[in-house]
Amino acid sequence: MTTVIAVIVVFGVLVAVHELGHFFVAKSFGMRVNEYSLGFGPSLYKHKWGETDYAVRIIPLGGYVRLAGMEGQKTDDPREFPNRPLWQRFLVVLAGPIMNLVLAAVLYAVSFGPVGIPAATTTVQQALPHYPAYEAGIRHGDKIVKIDHTPIKNWEGLASAIVTHKNQVIDVSVVRNGHHHTFRMRTRYDKSLHKYVVGIKPSVVTRHVNPFMAVKDGVIQTVQLTGSWFGALFRLLEGKGPFDLTGPVGIAALVGSAAQAGLVNLLLLSAALSANLGLFNVLPVPVLDGSRLLFLIIEGIRHKAMDPERENMIHFVGFVILMALVIVVTFHDVEHLFHA
Repeated sequence: MTTVIAVIVVFGVLVAVHELGHFFVAKSFGMRVNEYSLGFGPSLYKHKWGETDYAVRIIPLGGYVRLAGMEGQKTDDPREFPNRPLWQRFLVVLAGPIMNLVLAAVLYAVSFGPVGIPAATTTVQQALPHYPAYEAGIRHGDKIVKIDHTPIKNWEGLASAIVTHKNQVIDVSVVRNGHHHTFRMRTRYDKSLHKYVVGIKPSVVTRHVNPFMAVKDGVIQTVQLTGSWFGALFRLLEGKGPFDLTGPVGIAALVGSAAQAGLVNLLLLSAALSANLGLFNVLPVPVLDGSRLLFLIIEGIRHKAMDPERENMIHFVGFVILMALVIVVTFHDVEHLFHA
């Protein structure tokens, strides 16, 4: 039940925020919004508030904001989308992906600040029996301060120092009850981890940062993820990267696993998914926001809008192709789950 609720909430929030970006910017420019909808297909719930219909539909694979004049029934009404200045229409379309990136930064900030990120320390939680560290004498509560002559300040430095000593003897210095002790041991290759270890589990603490640093780190994390995303896309286009997509079933499985692992894991995954949704939507693929942005750029160059019926047909074909891709990826996800 927890997994199902988590999947519904995460998918719902990501789509709702994306569409709210289009909705609020359109409203701020005085455009008439005919419908704000989450999902596709027949409506499960529909309510008219003011001039806008709000709906929740049966197929939870996205959503849309239906603006007056976007479906080919163009009139001279100044509140219709096609009759607004080009820059306003561009911002309305761009607002959806931008809102997903903003949401990602916010979720990262919440994770880094109020919720806190679990971090491994150099204090030993457990020395595993029959492993080099335990056999050498290291025990629970020992704080590792040095590997050979190298000072150790964090878990990453400790792990790196151990991994780089392949089947070598090392001196591990610890502080126990205020006294320094040094233990000699040889690293051992662990087949399950595919690296050299000594067999220790670290104590984990939850680290929080102040609100300013949380926001800063949230933005930095989102920017870095964006850079990595476009880097992977360029490598794919060059034929140097794998074509590896995860569909709704695979994403639902990831969300379920994150929900079981704890709130911070769910927040971090939701942030990454939100950023990916925003970035995916700026691709110039018919039916995505990126194609509408491309058409608006072409209109700005030509000083002439594309014929609405032709544009709608392009988006319809794109929608069919995208749904076909979703079905293929979904079958791949299901097959992967059964063979996992």
